[in-house]
Amino acid sequence: MPRQSRIDTTGALHHVICRGIDRRKIFKDKEDYSLFLKRLGELLKETKTACFAWALIPNHFHLLLQTGNIPISSVMKRLLTGYAVNFNRRHRRCGHLFQNRYKSILCQKDSYLLELVRYIHLNPLRAKLVAEYRGLAGYPYCGHGVIMGRRQIEWQDAEYILSFFGNKPAEARSEYSRFVSSGIGQGKRPELTGGGLLRSNGGWSGIRALREAGNYQKGDERILGDGNFVQDVLEQAEERFKEKYRLKARGYNLEKLIKRVAEITQVTPDALLDSLRDAERTKARSILSYWATEKLGMPQAELAQILQRTQSAITYAVRRGKTIVEDNSYLLE
Repeated sequence: MPRQSRIDTTGALHHVICRGIDRRKIFKDKEDYSLFLKRLGELLKETKTACFAWALIPNHFHLLLQTGNIPISSVMKRLLTGYAVNFNRRHRRCGHLFQNRYKSILCQKDSYLLELVRYIHLNPLRAKLVAEYRGLAGYPYCGHGVIMGRRQIEWQDAEYILSFFGNKPAEARSEYSRFVSSGIGQGKRPELTGGGLLRSNGGWSGIRALREAGNYQKGDERILGDGNFVQDVLEQAEERFKEKYRLKARGYNLEKLIKRVAEITQVTPDALLDSLRDAERTKARSILSYWATEKLGMPQAELAQILQRTQSAITYAVRRGKTIVEDNSYLLE
């Protein structure tokens, strides 16, 4: 059975899980952890991707991310590819480091945000990397200590999570700590590591209760949330999918896109693709970058080669382009 495509949208909450191949270690020493976190932090800041929780275990990791300027799939591809190359070089090995592709579950934020933060941050305790809960805040490869104020990591949004527990930092941390510790006895909680109707409703008993009440909800293995949330996500994904192929059916490719941007900005196609830089060219390239990635689904890496820019420059251009298009009500057609 073919793999389903990933679902994503700006502001979507994702529980990302990635394991080492054959459950082997993907972190062997302190430098591995440091290099991974450095790369992760740089990517999150560059792409404006929010991180609410994270935990690194020797043979896998968990991240709780909210989509920013680019899809989570692009962030993860850059993170995993770069880390794997570095890991193999350092440890003189070759071949795949990670088991298949990473797992990403799009989650209903209102219902699952805090539950996922607690679940992810208890991972080192469940894995017996710390002996007891009091030691969890001191474990350096988990976001729990950041929320507890034991250390600072600028790319983790600890303040947002604390805001759910109180207005004063000390009181909020105390309430947060009580919330996390109360989940120790809940175990592995498989419903939080996958999507689908069964897991979203806590098992067959929950589904039976809904159906007895005449409530038949829609489910999808890629999504953790109630039926209405799943329906909305799928409809939005279908709308974007249809638009992309509708444009392609009407002959929209990069060449036609360049001509349309040239009409709007009065920057010629040749000038849009040359190596010179000025305010008008920057504006035109930003609009092109946004429409090419958003409307045609063109990978940013491919666009970077065409425009002779770095991928990070294209990321910023997409964000600028989105603002320009929305502020000026520009239409592709």
